[in-house]
Amino acid sequence: MHNVSEGALIAALTRPPIPDPTRPLISDPPKPLIPDPTVLPGIAPPTSRAPSPVRALLRPDVRGKFIFADDQKLFVCGVTYGAFRPDAAGREYQDLPAIERDFARMAGCGVNTVRIPHTMPERPLLDAARRQGLRVMVGLSAEQYVGFLIDGKKDVAEIAEIVRAKVRTCAGHRALLCYSLGNEIPAPIARWLGRRKIERYLERLYRVVKEEDPGALVTYVNYPTTEYLQLPFLDLVCFNVYLESKDRFDSYLARLQNIAGNRPLMMSELGLDSLRNGEDAQARSLDFQVRAAFAAGCAGAFVFSWTDEWHRHGGDVEDWAFGLTRADRSPKPALQAAREAFAQLPFPRNRRWPRISVVVCTYNGARTIRDCLDALEQLDYPDYEVIVVDDGSTDATAAIAREYDCLLIQTENRGLASARNTGLQAATGEIVAYIDDDAYPDPHWLNYLASTFLNTPHAAVGGPNLPPSEDGSIAECVAHAPGGPVHVLLTDSEAEHIPGCNMAFRKRCLEEIGGFDAQFRAAGDDVDVCWRLQEKGWTLGFSPAAMVWHHRRNSVVTYWKQQTGYGRAEAMLERKWPQKYNGPGHVRWAGRLYGNGLMYALGWRRPRVYHGVWGAAPYQSLYQPAPTLVGSLPQMPEWYLLIVFLIALSALSLFWSPLGVALPLLIGAIFPLLAQACLSAVRAPFATESPGNGGVRLGPRTLTAVLHLLQPLARLRGRLKEGLTPWRTRGTLQRAPLWPTKISLWTKRWQTPEQRLHFLHAALRAEGACVRLGGEHDRWDLEVRSGALGAARLLMGVEDVPGGQLIRLRLWPHVAAAGPLLAGLFAALTVAALADHAWLAAAILGLFSFLGALRTIAQGTSSMGALSRALQQLCGERH
Repeated sequence: MHNVSEGALIAALTRPPIPDPTRPLISDPPKPLIPDPTVLPGIAPPTSRAPSPVRALLRPDVRGKFIFADDQKLFVCGVTYGAFRPDAAGREYQDLPAIERDFARMAGCGVNTVRIPHTMPERPLLDAARRQGLRVMVGLSAEQYVGFLIDGKKDVAEIAEIVRAKVRTCAGHRALLCYSLGNEIPAPIARWLGRRKIERYLERLYRVVKEEDPGALVTYVNYPTTEYLQLPFLDLVCFNVYLESKDRFDSYLARLQNIAGNRPLMMSELGLDSLRNGEDAQARSLDFQVRAAFAAGCAGAFVFSWTDEWHRHGGDVEDWAFGLTRADRSPKPALQAAREAFAQLPFPRNRRWPRISVVVCTYNGARTIRDCLDALEQLDYPDYEVIVVDDGSTDATAAIAREYDCLLIQTENRGLASARNTGLQAATGEIVAYIDDDAYPDPHWLNYLASTFLNTPHAAVGGPNLPPSEDGSIAECVAHAPGGPVHVLLTDSEAEHIPGCNMAFRKRCLEEIGGFDAQFRAAGDDVDVCWRLQEKGWTLGFSPAAMVWHHRRNSVVTYWKQQTGYGRAEAMLERKWPQKYNGPGHVRWAGRLYGNGLMYALGWRRPRVYHGVWGAAPYQSLYQPAPTLVGSLPQMPEWYLLIVFLIALSALSLFWSPLGVALPLLIGAIFPLLAQACLSAVRAPFATESPGNGGVRLGPRTLTAVLHLLQPLARLRGRLKEGLTPWRTRGTLQRAPLWPTKISLWTKRWQTPEQRLHFLHAALRAEGACVRLGGEHDRWDLEVRSGALGAARLLMGVEDVPGGQLIRLRLWPHVAAAGPLLAGLFAALTVAALADHAWLAAAILGLFSFLGALRTIAQGTSSMGALSRALQQLCGERH
């Protein structure tokens, strides 16, 4: 689903040479000092070599998809620097006056970060960067030691000590942006060792860095050839990407954002060779690459490189020229392009932005709405209004809202969907954005939403919602429990569902479908509105950088109530959208779910890496198999009903001993439930458990496992209260054939088979039937399902004859295998119990068998009856 077309991505620019990790740098004689470079436009050279005043650099930290220094968002505008010819002692960055001049000119061109890719910089370089107000991304060169693992010259522990010594040299320095564990471990080496060994190797080094410098940010610089590496422990995700086509670049950025998840994504290298493509083409390419990277929500981008002076493997590299400046430091047109792009982040200031109405629906939200409204006042967006709809609150919500510059609308309590419609009616913007009263947005939330609307035809756009770190340990556990607001993606940029706490709509589209369905008072309204928009033929978009912080429930009791309410909403949605649900009442998502708290699905199928023939594919991806039905069963609320049923059978063993076999079955049913909960809790990424913070804490993970066990039970309770039961039947028991039937119709009215099938589909939907059309591989065209056990199917054949069409129809009942199997099993057990004179056990088992058979018949006749009535309507329309 998320694969980027190989053909579209192979047309990548020729890369700079990849360094040989096993070949040491050759010490050459010191290179003569380069003459004082040409002064760059608008930048005065240093008048002396005296240090400049030190600029204040606060240590950065990660907050969701972005990097912050104190309360200021830090967009990393960077260049790579080096490698240069080393001196006789092997020092690469030995010419401090030249470094100081380069850093001063970088700062004057809007650069705020320097990346040192391959060689650990000494502290004087970091001091020089700090004097110029620059931060430094420090490379620890893990890729250079991987060969030792293969040859057995060093083990991971020895390499870890080398890295530890490097980190000690600059730990805590104010100019430090982050450590990069390594740069592009070669794809053949990663394939040789296997991805898991590489992942464990990098994780070990990550922990070493955190032990030596607990507050530091740590990353690894990856590239498309080893995209498959799973490194969830990293603080931020970095990729080197060289693509000349804007469409391909944008497409791959969307893929990388989904790989990064809730962490910042940085382009650690991008650029174009001016030697092969020309300096003007380099400038144009860099302009769109830098702007596209930040518009796609990247936290930073590094241009490769500052200068054409580049030294590798004992010689100067002269067959390409990626620098913003030439080897003598004279500027290229690309420098001005990068400077202008860096000055207009994340979007150009002169862009025409649509007016947006932000609607906050609240009910007794006094505890959190102040945070929401404070953040809305700080949005960096030129044209927006805030509308607060108070849905009959009895606390101080309205009084708090009056303190802010917003339109307050107070109504009686009519539910969430009604409040959303009230906000829609009052909105004056062409886009209407909704945020919950217990959420607050990133400063550029509206910019990213609006940019997606401006560049796509989507009717609605959503973004991620992240739990704030300051909410406490219980809220963090709830954030890693299932049932939270997640988005469902069909592709890397198109959504099937966007959560209600962070969603925006074109106002005309939302009005055309009649707004929100007022029957959804507490939940389910967002799912319903997404499906109705898609039913109209519109699409939904997803912007990974349009981020809001969403408080999770901070107690087990409130989490239980929330999940019970979601269960009731599921039942309401199933009644309205039966075609979206399967027989047991579970939604059929076509896309993939993303977000915190997703359950770990048990299974035996391992993910596979696409390497290409001889491992030569330029984009090597990890393919995760979809969870099997068996592996997903413990996540379903009905699994608890199975456990209750096995408990009842075990109790019956007191009256008939052969039923004692139910006890091991009961244990077998409980084990996967516990295994799924424990594995999900173990894999949850707790932010407070970094190596510098004391490591793994058992208490929060235990509570997370308990929540994984409680969530399906709460959903089951809500579903049962609202009538969504496994034994429900749509329709009533009626006279209808339970055997295959054929019908032939002649009509003078010509229509395509698709038109006739859609007529039947509409007629069945109007009756409230659960109906779906057949797929590409099905030998039936339409199915009507009345429950988990019984359905009816139809096959249509249309033949053109003189004067009209001959329509041939075949319909037959379809019984799920589970119904006859269970009824037969209980019938056999009944006979066996009677033979043993276990009368009570035989009576109960016989009742189970009879009820199962009756339920199967009832659902089958109901389905056949609904289909027959629809065919009668078709007969009435045939003339």
